[in-house]
Amino acid sequence: MIASLKFSKLTLGTVAPQFTGVSILENESGPNGITMELEMQWDGNPKIVLDVKTLLGVALPIEVKNVGFTGVFRLIFKPLVDEFPCFGALSYSLREKKGLDFTLKVVGGELTSIPGISDALEETILDAIEDSITWPVRKIIPILPGDYSDLELKPVGTLDVKLVQAKDLSNKDLIGKSDPYAVVFIRPLPNKTKKTKTISNSLNPIWNEHFEFVVEDVSTQHLTVRVFDDEGVGSSQLIGAAQVPLNELEPGKVKDIWLKLVKDLVVQRDTKNRGQVQLELLYCPLGKESGFKNPFNPNYSLTILEKVLKPESEDSDATDVKSSQSPKKTDVIVRGVLSVTVVAAEDLPAVDFMGKADPFVVITLKKSEAKSKTRVVPDSLNPVWNQTFDFVVEDALHDLLILEVWDHDKFGKDKIGRVIMTLTRVMLEGEFQEWYALDGAKSGKLCIHLKWTPRLKLRDAS
Repeated sequence: MIASLKFSKLTLGTVAPQFTGVSILENESGPNGITMELEMQWDGNPKIVLDVKTLLGVALPIEVKNVGFTGVFRLIFKPLVDEFPCFGALSYSLREKKGLDFTLKVVGGELTSIPGISDALEETILDAIEDSITWPVRKIIPILPGDYSDLELKPVGTLDVKLVQAKDLSNKDLIGKSDPYAVVFIRPLPNKTKKTKTISNSLNPIWNEHFEFVVEDVSTQHLTVRVFDDEGVGSSQLIGAAQVPLNELEPGKVKDIWLKLVKDLVVQRDTKNRGQVQLELLYCPLGKESGFKNPFNPNYSLTILEKVLKPESEDSDATDVKSSQSPKKTDVIVRGVLSVTVVAAEDLPAVDFMGKADPFVVITLKKSEAKSKTRVVPDSLNPVWNQTFDFVVEDALHDLLILEVWDHDKFGKDKIGRVIMTLTRVMLEGEFQEWYALDGAKSGKLCIHLKWTPRLKLRDAS
């Protein structure tokens, strides 16, 4: 929506900020530094005018008014030295943004004259503050001559993200259904933000897309997902957003998580059902000191999940991830045989006039489009199949297993519900059996037994 944005006027006004608290954090910056945090409150009267150009070619002078801010600033005095003023450099960062309120107004006009521009501007301003000064991003001011590169922001790990699907999204279209896509990031920079493809006319989109992010502070950073309705040439409408703190992830362990979408990540007082998104997350620290081996040769690079799945016999000495990168990339294709046993279902909803159903299950591998189906069990809401189907999987890391329960009828068939799952768990565990609730059904669950027989193959992707 926004092509460019710059300040045409910027003064901070006459109201000074108030510091309402000061604390010293011991052991935060090590024995050679001091960390101080200042709680700040500012209800200012600044004069701020932005020159905004939209993608539609419209130029707008936007005034930012009624700014109110509360937050915590972090100051790091490091390294400590004997020479006055006793520290070599000062680093500062916005440690916590508790509240930021402002209003936007077109100089000489109304902002509401262009739909979507207000939301796009607010999002752009908040993202700019988030990434320019919010911890772990910090500004370093040298006080004494010296090399202070060790104070700069550095990677501490990598995060592998599989955005699987969303369900029950709220509809933003008056005719038809939304066309959802998702934006995923840790830091909201254009070159660090990932975007999925758009799924047309769906409130239950399946993306199954994979991304990798650099982590700089696992204790404070979080992964953000925003789901939008694609409006074509117009401004996309936000359906909802969700966050997961990275400190909730256990290093080296895949976490399958459903996140509820909300309108405002700060307030999060949203009673409206906006839907959910499903993610698979894997955090892997960098460096030898992390205790994680980097099981690949220096002449090719793997995603984090591929590193976990690579056989132990092919391990090499632990190295930093950076040293493993090379211009020639080799992908790991995880191949094997997936045995799917459809065991049974329970408490299926009645779809026949007689209060019964004639259920059967269609099993599909999404990427290869291989399909099989069970026999029909007549007049049952608690069918037992115990049928096993073998699938040859060519790329297990990027495939999905979809199981749809249907009701057989002489005049056609009706879908009762479905279960969608990645192959990650069965690849890591080898074999398991689980009950899954049916999505899209009023009731019912499906018992599935999966077994994985792997074969690993490398291919040149240069």
